[in-house]
Amino acid sequence: MSERDGFEPHESERDLRQVGLSLRDEGDRLRVLARVEPLFGLPPRPRRPPAVRLVPGQWVRWQLNYRFSSAAGIRDWSYWLDTFNVAYGPVDPNVFLSEPTILVNECGPVR
Repeated sequence: MSERDGFEPHESERDLRQVGLSLRDEGDRLRVLARVEPLFGLPPRPRRPPAVRLVPGQWVRWQLNYRFSSAAGIRDWSYWLDTFNVAYGPVDPNVFLSEPTILVNECGPVR
C-alpha cells in the first residue's frame, strides 16, 4: 500500500530484488532482513538489528523511517516510513491484523 493511492490495498508481484527485503529459505526457517535502501537518508544506522528467522506460522513486522532533503537543500524535507509484514508458511488471511510474533522497530530520530 502507498500514500499516493490513499493506502488502498492491492495485490501485486515484484521481483524480489525490487523489494527492500532479503529473504532466504533456510530449510525449516525463513531468514528475513530489511535492507536500508537509500544510503543517503537519515537517520544514520550505525548498528542494525540482526536478521530474523521465522518458523512456520510466525510473522515479523519490520519498520524503518527516513528523512530526505532536496539535492540543493532549498525545498522542504520529505519523510518515508517503510513497514514490511512478512509471514512464513500457512497463516490465517487476517494474520497482519493481529500483533506480530516479532516486531523490529528501526525508526530513529529524523529531526
